[in-house]
Amino acid sequence: MGNKARTMDNYIEKFKLFMNIEKNASALTVQCYEKDVSQFLRFLDQQGLSYQSVSYLIIRRFLALLKEQRYARSTVARKISAIRTFLRYLKREGKLQDSSWEIVSTPKRKKKLPVFLYPDEVLELLEAPEKGSVLGERDKAILEILYGSGIRVSEMTGLNLADVDLDDGYLKVMGKGAKERIVPIGKYARQAVAVYLRSGRPVLEANCQSGEREPALFLNRFGQRLSDRSVRRMMSKYSLKINSGSHISPHVLRHSFASHMLNAGADLRTVQDLLGHVSISTTQIYTHITKDELKRTYLNTHPRA
Repeated sequence: MGNKARTMDNYIEKFKLFMNIEKNASALTVQCYEKDVSQFLRFLDQQGLSYQSVSYLIIRRFLALLKEQRYARSTVARKISAIRTFLRYLKREGKLQDSSWEIVSTPKRKKKLPVFLYPDEVLELLEAPEKGSVLGERDKAILEILYGSGIRVSEMTGLNLADVDLDDGYLKVMGKGAKERIVPIGKYARQAVAVYLRSGRPVLEANCQSGEREPALFLNRFGQRLSDRSVRRMMSKYSLKINSGSHISPHVLRHSFASHMLNAGADLRTVQDLLGHVSISTTQIYTHITKDELKRTYLNTHPRA
């Protein structure tokens, strides 16, 4: 490995520390940014350019390549954000002079309405797990938590036993950027989790071969912490079982939670806090859903509609 490559690897490692410590970014964000920055540096190398020569025109050239390779707008937006953050870091460290790249605008993301379920569809999904079985009790608790709290699947799989207060009905959730928030859960979720803790989880915990006590709330069949991927796979199974017309993911239940809260009259700021959104504009997308719901109700009930 040449000195140039070693130097850039060193900068990337320091940049990751900067993202972790100063930006308080999530592990997934750091991983994506590292991948995006590495792709950009490879592009510079292929063009015979160094990072010191980065300018507005070079960034535009990279954007053109991404467009040619048919990357989604959201992916391009993330890549440009990662590159801009990296270049700002290098400038702060005194490694860059030119800052014309600052004026490159991030491509506007295409606004897509979130996929959500109607209340009767949610109820059908919640009844899908097999009653009386260990995994059925676990899955029922998972579905009730996801719909009853609106938390992300990563936040749910990250829950430990100590994060659950069934008496007062609260979860202590670690969100994006390692930000902690307290989220309430209703009686149905509390009941489902209580059943799982009483008769389902002890059986799964007994399957653990390591001999160490697993702190995770939700366990897989081997007594270890359940992964996000396993939850998605489980929900796909129930999606087929209830003959849903569309694929139901954990995020669909999060969308359903938000839209049902707003439809019932919840304040937008309250829903923002429950979802853990930094910006209220992220939450506002669900107001489009409430308008759709109003129109659907109007068309179905008004005699002259």
